[in-house]
Amino acid sequence: QVQLVESGGGLVQVGGSLRLSCAASGRTFSSYAMAWFRQAPGREREFVIAITRSTHTYSADSVTGRFVISRDNAKNTMYLQMNSLKPEDTAVYYCAAAQETRGTWPSTWPYDYWGQGTQVTVSS
Repeated sequence: QVQLVESGGGLVQVGGSLRLSCAASGRTFSSYAMAWFRQAPGREREFVIAITRSTHTYSADSVTGRFVISRDNAKNTMYLQMNSLKPEDTAVYYCAAAQETRGTWPSTWPYDYWGQGTQVTVSS
């Protein structure tokens, strides 16, 4: 079992930055690929960005060049640095852990564990 807890969400102005964290329990954090998803009101949950066990990263076009994902296996923690935030980035952000499937896009990986989410609101 892996428990995931997000933190760092909040209210930020357009163009600002936020750093989200996802703390994982258990000793198997390093064996999982990790990802961030988000869900805005009235919309389906969407893939944002992912990092594999070997720290290869994938990102959705909407955040490429603005969001950076990283992980610290010694601390069992994943991070999401969000820069140049836009109103359309407003959503609940969820972290998730998956067994990565090589050669496929991260949104299709089987995610075994999810956090409870943290709200990010970007005001104009």
